[in-house]
Amino acid sequence: METATSVDGTTLAYDRVGEGPPLILLGGATCTRGITLPLAQALSEHVTVINPDRRGRGDSNDLSGPPPYDPRREVEDVAALVEAAGGAAAVYGHSSGAALALHAATAGIGVTSLVMHDAPFNLPGTEQRGRDWDALLTSLLAADRRGEAIEAFLTLVGLPSAVIEQMREGPYWPAMEAVAPTLAYDSAAMGDRDGGLVPAAEIARVDVPTLVVVGGADHDFMIDVAHRLVEGIADARLEHLVGASHDVGPEIVVPAILPFLLS
Repeated sequence: METATSVDGTTLAYDRVGEGPPLILLGGATCTRGITLPLAQALSEHVTVINPDRRGRGDSNDLSGPPPYDPRREVEDVAALVEAAGGAAAVYGHSSGAALALHAATAGIGVTSLVMHDAPFNLPGTEQRGRDWDALLTSLLAADRRGEAIEAFLTLVGLPSAVIEQMREGPYWPAMEAVAPTLAYDSAAMGDRDGGLVPAAEIARVDVPTLVVVGGADHDFMIDVAHRLVEGIADARLEHLVGASHDVGPEIVVPAILPFLLS
């Protein structure tokens, strides 16, 4: 494990594996670097992977203070990781991590290329869903009802109540509750308070090569979102992993993104 220090003093823990051009992995909601480790290991045969715990997760702390959570703090975190990678790096973001990767790519911090995988932005007409989620999450976290926050998130992404109940009784639930406050960063990165739509003005500012990856087998709205991202980014291409679910494994992801990363 190595560490980097963000602007506000937050310590970011990360693993560095492999050799070659640097790539920073940004996992989605509740994910620690242990979750993204299989992807990091698979990619490390071709590139140098910086696999971090996002702030407030795993071995990374969070010194940003009380809410509201500002996504700029996590952009500063990515900047610290880019610096640790040598001052320039590609960035891969999955799910809400893709929104953070997008913010990093437009921040002028040395991002050389961008991979956005299954970015779960809302579509026009569904903005209230994002606003309602942000309000619910904010109230639950303010009351330190972490278990309920995790349950609400899992319900939001479509898990049946019976499955959630089994998870509550399982050995990993305390670890999920521990990272519950970081759901606020994911919501902030997605722009849920303002509806969570594809940020048209921001994607128009992306000036690095971009690969938009989408599965859609379990969340078909993401296919429409992916097309909107490609249409709005000047130098973007689409990789549709037909039949792939949101939590697809590295055996599918690596062949899809590696040609782009090494081009």
